[in-house]
Amino acid sequence: MLDINDLKIGINVEYNDQPYIVIFSRHVKIGRGGAVLQTKLKNLITGNVISKNFKGSDKFPEADIAKSKAQFLYQERENFYFMDEANYEQFALSLKQIGSQAQFLKEGTKVEVLNFNHQPINISLPTKVILEVKDAPPGTRGDTARKSGTKQVVLETGSVITAPLFIKKGDKIKINTETGEYAERA
Repeated sequence: MLDINDLKIGINVEYNDQPYIVIFSRHVKIGRGGAVLQTKLKNLITGNVISKNFKGSDKFPEADIAKSKAQFLYQERENFYFMDEANYEQFALSLKQIGSQAQFLKEGTKVEVLNFNHQPINISLPTKVILEVKDAPPGTRGDTARKSGTKQVVLETGSVITAPLFIKKGDKIKINTETGEYAERA
């Protein structure tokens, strides 16, 4: 069991029979009352974020999150299909579960799967992925003063990011999946 001193950023807890990850945590002393812990918890299944205050006597079970490897196969409407690399079973996750990570998924991408009670609930992408630029407007020489040397480019997954002026159609670039920004040429 975890107490409020264990609730640090990045810790998985089970709250109301759902797996959550702590994304914000701060101890606060309120006047004559006891200290409380202010937290923001992100539901690993739905992606919803809730704010909760906990007293010093509160206890929580640690969420039983297991990790496994899988490969992205394809997308059909709002569902994304993956294949577990250990047993070759296929499973689907919804766009709501995956969230903004979906914009960097292409066929064959290797991902880490988060399993709660032996059921896949979410994925974790590698920190950097390599994607091809499908459309990029030409960079105009001398245009760096006004636009700080960047332009909008469309990736093979359909997502739009900001990249330097020298990037052109057909280039392969590395994208930081945590920030959604251009990292470097591949």
